[in-house]
Amino acid sequence: MTPPAPPAHLNPTAIAAAHRALVSKALAEFSHERLLRPTADQDGYQVTTSAGCYRFRARRYALDHWLIDQDSLTRTIAGAPAPLDAQDLIIELADTLGIPPPMLGTYLEEISATLASAAWKHHHQRHRSADLVTADFQTIEAAMTEGHPGFVANSGRIGFGLSDQLRYAPEAGEPVPLGWLAVRREHSTFTAGRGVAEADLYSAELGPAQLSAFAQRLRDLDLSPADYRYLPVHPWQWEHKVAITFAPELARRAIVPVGHGPDRYQAQQSIRTFFNLDHPERHYVKTALSIQNMGFLRGLSPAYMRATPPINDWVADQLTGDDTLRECGFEILREVATVGYTGDAYHRAGPVSPYQRMLAALWRESPVPKIEPGQRLATMASLLHRDQDGAHLVTALIAAADVSAAQWVARYLHAYLRPLLHCLLRHDLAFMPHGENLILVLDGPMPVRVFMKDIGEEVAVLDDRPLPAAVGRIRTPADDTLRALAIFTDVFDGFLRFLAGILDHDQVLPEAEFWRLVAECIRRHGADHPELSDRLALFRSTFPHSCLNRMQLRNTLQMVDLADQAGSLIFAGEQANPIAAYAELGQRV
Repeated sequence: MTPPAPPAHLNPTAIAAAHRALVSKALAEFSHERLLRPTADQDGYQVTTSAGCYRFRARRYALDHWLIDQDSLTRTIAGAPAPLDAQDLIIELADTLGIPPPMLGTYLEEISATLASAAWKHHHQRHRSADLVTADFQTIEAAMTEGHPGFVANSGRIGFGLSDQLRYAPEAGEPVPLGWLAVRREHSTFTAGRGVAEADLYSAELGPAQLSAFAQRLRDLDLSPADYRYLPVHPWQWEHKVAITFAPELARRAIVPVGHGPDRYQAQQSIRTFFNLDHPERHYVKTALSIQNMGFLRGLSPAYMRATPPINDWVADQLTGDDTLRECGFEILREVATVGYTGDAYHRAGPVSPYQRMLAALWRESPVPKIEPGQRLATMASLLHRDQDGAHLVTALIAAADVSAAQWVARYLHAYLRPLLHCLLRHDLAFMPHGENLILVLDGPMPVRVFMKDIGEEVAVLDDRPLPAAVGRIRTPADDTLRALAIFTDVFDGFLRFLAGILDHDQVLPEAEFWRLVAECIRRHGADHPELSDRLALFRSTFPHSCLNRMQLRNTLQMVDLADQAGSLIFAGEQANPIAAYAELGQRV
């Protein structure tokens, strides 16, 4: 038997680059979260671990943001030079990081998988940042190298094999056909949003010819199509979970594989969500995917998703007719329908478990029909993209624009920060506005508006108002301090600190000017809405420092309880507010 060839991307050069980048990020983000406290020396900074010492040069920015010069990073053990190794760093810091011993192996596996992904991207990089300035939506989506900017182990994907990485990883950018299952109606749920009928959805997404072929497949087995509905399934999920874990359901024809759909899809940065390449106007499809990735098993719960379309409709109703949001062009991409199978032994057993999250899917609106001719789309995460030459996409976009960097940033904040602030102050609505959850609409190199997505799992109503029963789960009463974290943590710390550091480092816009523009955006909203300007102390001197990696390090299998997300937060003191110096611009301190 011929031994397998070593994967091309797992070579000394690519893995060394991956280790250097990940060790740099780990030192920066663990320092940001105050798990580490680098000490200054004559050449920069150093961190001493149980086994050695790391030295580096770095720039320090607002919000405890560290931008480490990767080329300066060195490691020594007993005074002798040693190669950088991200897994060794975690082992050396395990006690400091507070990783529970039973979970250390899982976290190390996620680090290893993150390294493998980074090595693949380094080896196969196809686009420089300058190329992406005019690239199309899905080219940009596949070109991203970083993943979530804050999480260190952000590409765990435990469960994927090598061939799965090459087929289904977002960076592979490969067309993927989705499998389809027919599931018994009496053992499944289908929930549609306003204006969506089940038969019409299937017809629009699959086409009459494909539906006829699926129905014939059922008839060939002496089954009545009227007794079934259809559920899209990730190819990995079919091979590794459905065909094995649901074998009795398949044998008794409660679940019937009926073939592949007619369209090709591309995996998005969120890995289990697919964009339709052949018919971009058709919906995204989000599938259950039972791999461990970034602190969660990425399944979908049929029970949880019954409320998803009603929640999306309700949120859309709150925002419709709001003149400020209309002027910003802010819009949500509704999750319009969900489907899930519940007739298995795992549901009959009773206790909630990951086994009840293996067979479900949802459909989300595509942004493509919503943009004007000549406009383009890009994941907002792309603004933080850095190619292997060190060039940032946001810097290239600003260089291509016919406006100053300050004007570009002000326009971006008008599209991103202003509507999120307005939703919070006017409607008590908080989203999860990290880079992957927003889609930019670009007119040339200029951001003109944004689409917000992933509403059903992420949105929260931060007061105790009466809500329709179907959407009651999103009620999360919060005091003013926690309410303000929807801006301070999720926007300032979760995204803007990275952007500010990039623009300052690239000598595009000084950090102080960036935060002045943020303050001016908030001040302008307060001037336009004086009845709202006093609701939250957004110019206060400090705010609680909520930490993402600490949550994953505490429990890498489930870092957040979705039923009590606020209760899952971990804080590390206070952070100095980067806009506090601009309090005189118009809001109370």
